[in-house]
Formats: sequence, structure tokens, C-alpha cells
Amino acid sequence: MTTPTSSKHTPQPVSSKTTYLLGGVAVIVVAVIVIALYSWNRGGGSETVRNDGYGSAHDSSVSVAMDADGGIVLGKPGVAKVVDIFEDPLCPACGHLEKIFGQEIAQQIDQGKFAVRYRLVNFLDDRSKSKDYSSRAIAANECVAQNGDGPIYAKFHTLLFTTKQPEEGGADLDNKALAAVAKDAGAGDDVAKCITSGDRGETARNHADGAMKALTAASGDRVGTPSVFIDGKKIDTTNQNWVADAAK
Repeated sequence: MTTPTSSKHTPQPVSSKTTYLLGGVAVIVVAVIVIALYSWNRGGGSETVRNDGYGSAHDSSVSVAMDADGGIVLGKPGVAKVVDIFEDPLCPACGHLEKIFGQEIAQQIDQGKFAVRYRLVNFLDDRSKSKDYSSRAIAANECVAQNGDGPIYAKFHTLLFTTKQPEEGGADLDNKALAAVAKDAGAGDDVAKCITSGDRGETARNHADGAMKALTAASGDRVGTPSVFIDGKKIDTTNQNWVADAAK
């Protein structure tokens, strides 16, 4: 940062007329902001939910599988294009991404336009009341994913990042509650037992570490979630058409 140089300029008193003019400008600026916020909250701008009403991926031919490194791949068999999405289960911005674009992503998955590889990280563990929520939520994702039912996993993932997502810094879901979310998504008792037992905890943490290393390498040390990549290229998710562009 450049150090300011000394100046011989002597500030002149501001006239009352100028003060009134500045005050008027301030009022106009505030009014514009209020109007913009009103329009924004009524569904305008980038807050508009894409494909609202579609729901999570539900085509019966959609499957889910786990890569050796813990990546969870959701899509139809044989789909060549894969979108990598890095998320932390506690990340508010990740929840926002899922709320705004999740249903549009789901439709593209159902149509076979692309598959999604979820790479889940746990750097927000310390921001949860239990101090390990992200890791346990990742383990729960893996319990549901290893069952192989795509629509069930899709619904579980959607619930966990939208209506069931805890607030950062607040209370979170214990394993019993995570299992209940899985059951709500359609998972069976074996999946619920996998979650409540906590048996995948260490494996999930190892996978989260691997995902973090992959994210660090892909982003050039500019780590943040959510981060979306296609063929190693980071996607600008502030672009309202990024999902449609990815499906081309």
C-alpha cells in the first residue's frame, strides 16, 4: 500500500448550501438502495430460485457411486461430462448455492447432461457446536451414497444443504438426527445404522483431507467453498446461466 504523501492543501469550510446538497444526494442513494433491496427480496436478481418446484434428482436411472478418494458421483451411467462441486456441509454459501441452483442441477442430472462429483471438506468443524459436525455429515453422506440409490442420495444431499443445514456457529445435528434425515430421504435401516454408529468417521475425515488438498491444488491456494470446476476450470457461480452453460 502506498504511503500518503504530505500536502500543503488547506481544506476550505463547506458551505451550508453544499451540506444541503450532499444531504439530498444521501437521501436519494438510500432510497435507491431501499428500492433495490425490496425488488431483490421479491425474487429479482441472482436470488431467484432456478427451476423452483423441480426438486432433487429423481430419475430412477440416476445412480450414485463413491470414488476411491471419497468423491461422490451422482448421475446416469456413461455420462462423460462431470461437474466437480466442493462443499462443506456447514458452509452457508454452499447452502445458498444448493437453494438457488440445486433444482436446476438436478434436472440436468436427470436429463443426462452431466454428472456431479461432490467433494466434501470439513474445515468448518470448529464452527459447529459439536466441533465435528462437518466430518460427521460427510460420513453420513458416504453411508447414504454407498447404498447406490441415486434419487435417495440426491434427496438426502438436498435436505442436508437446505432445510436441514445448521447455522454456522450454532447448534448442529447429532448422528441420530442425521440418520433421521436419511430416513426422510428414503434410506433404509442399514444406512441409518451406518450413520448412528459413527463407523465411517475416520474414513470420512481422510476423504475430507484429500478433498481439501485437491481443492487447494485446483484453486491455486485460493481455497473457498462452494467451488465448482469443469475439466479443471473454475466456474463463476455468480453467473445465473452457469448450470445451463455446463449442460451444453
